[in-house]
Amino acid sequence: MTLATLLLPIDVVSATGNLDVELSGITDDSREVTQGSLFVAVKGQQVDGHAFVDQVYRQRIGGVVVQAPFQAPFHVRKQGGPAWIEVEDSRRVLGQLAARFFQHPSQALCMVGVTGTNGKTTVAHASQAILEHGGHRTGLMGTVGYHVGAECQAASHTTPGAISLQAFLHRMVDAELDTAVLEVSSHALALDRVEGCEFDVAVFTNLTQDHLDFHETMESYYHAKSRLFREFIVPAAKAGPKRAIINVDDAWGVRLQAETPVPVWTYSLRQRADLYATNVTLSMEGTRFTAHTPRGSLDIESALVGEHNVSNLLASIGVGLARGLLLEDVRQAVRSFRTVPGRFERVDAGQAFSVIVDYAHTEDALARLLEAARQLQRERIITVFGCGGDRDVGKRANMGRIAAQLSDVVFLTSDNPRTEDPESILRDIEQGVQDLSASDRGASYVIPDRRAAIRAAVLEARSGDLVLIAGKGHEDYQIIGTTRHRFDDREVVRELLAGLPDEK
Repeated sequence: MTLATLLLPIDVVSATGNLDVELSGITDDSREVTQGSLFVAVKGQQVDGHAFVDQVYRQRIGGVVVQAPFQAPFHVRKQGGPAWIEVEDSRRVLGQLAARFFQHPSQALCMVGVTGTNGKTTVAHASQAILEHGGHRTGLMGTVGYHVGAECQAASHTTPGAISLQAFLHRMVDAELDTAVLEVSSHALALDRVEGCEFDVAVFTNLTQDHLDFHETMESYYHAKSRLFREFIVPAAKAGPKRAIINVDDAWGVRLQAETPVPVWTYSLRQRADLYATNVTLSMEGTRFTAHTPRGSLDIESALVGEHNVSNLLASIGVGLARGLLLEDVRQAVRSFRTVPGRFERVDAGQAFSVIVDYAHTEDALARLLEAARQLQRERIITVFGCGGDRDVGKRANMGRIAAQLSDVVFLTSDNPRTEDPESILRDIEQGVQDLSASDRGASYVIPDRRAAIRAAVLEARSGDLVLIAGKGHEDYQIIGTTRHRFDDREVVRELLAGLPDEK
């Protein structure tokens, strides 16, 4: 594709140089610039791509896109040099250019987007399982990994950057898939990573405090999430029906329902909605309920545990029905769907107590996890958790308070401290514990080393107890400073359980 062809639908402030050059690729990373590629300079959170324009312009590139106004060095934009294109918003244009370069793959796929603070991963994986059972060839991109057919790649972000996203969608089209299920993060929406995508189904799970280090206010956080419904599901190049599926147990969801311009199905655990549940039975072995839907009612049996997963399943059932699946296909798909890595994942080595590893790393997610455990657990709940460094500080004390309120024993430890002092993070968490009276909280211990904290919890556990290890779930690393160290809660637990005496 020539640069001139690529630029046809783009609003350009100015363009000079050779626009008839055949492009070999497109990138916003100066380290990936190759002969004939187009470099798009984007101002990032830590690095401004415009700082590398001088460097890349000296190479045999196809052209440079910058955000106007940008004052280039005098030797750049010389006569006969690579094309120079100025646009008003280079980040937004990056997604548009990437979509066009990869032949608008979202137009060839049914696009399902799932957003919300908690539940995205479970809803996305369950939706994929339901759609696959109904005959759809489905790819998946989210926190656990990027799946294209049988191929799975570790996820760098919940939603990858604009170029990687369009490249993955293009690979799905090449693999003859017909559907893409995406977890769409608030960062991705705020940073225009899904620009150039048109969605067909969008799910909103909830909005609770998280990422305020980035969004600063809940209103700004909501504004980012709502873009999926206000902008990216609005009919444009696609003629097919659109559907939003929104949790109205959440006050932000009620607001979103009123602001969404496409047809909405609501879902709820607390009230009659388009999708709701009755006859709910919860156990450590799974969940049963009757799902009432716009297409009729069906009895659900699921291996997923906890009331919050009834909500997640209602959303996923809605996705399947929105794509035309029969009720019986949906019922069978839910019954055969087992689990999501790191989401209420059991670790069983024959020990006399239960061990659950979960990704819960927000106030709301931790509360839901512990409430689900409390509903099902007769003996003690022993919780191990921490909070990530260089992230939302405001949730730390709240998470400490919730853990201490809903657990019998709590071990406060490190999550991914990153460049923060682990002791400082733990002091923030411990403040929430100390705000409770002694009669309102369980026993608590501070053990900064995560492996040592997990070991202490396992040694503390007696027959019938439940050990919950929260915060990291599927992650197989721990970030200390700027270095990633191999650390998988599930592996650590298995190693520790293997060394227990038989009576444990």
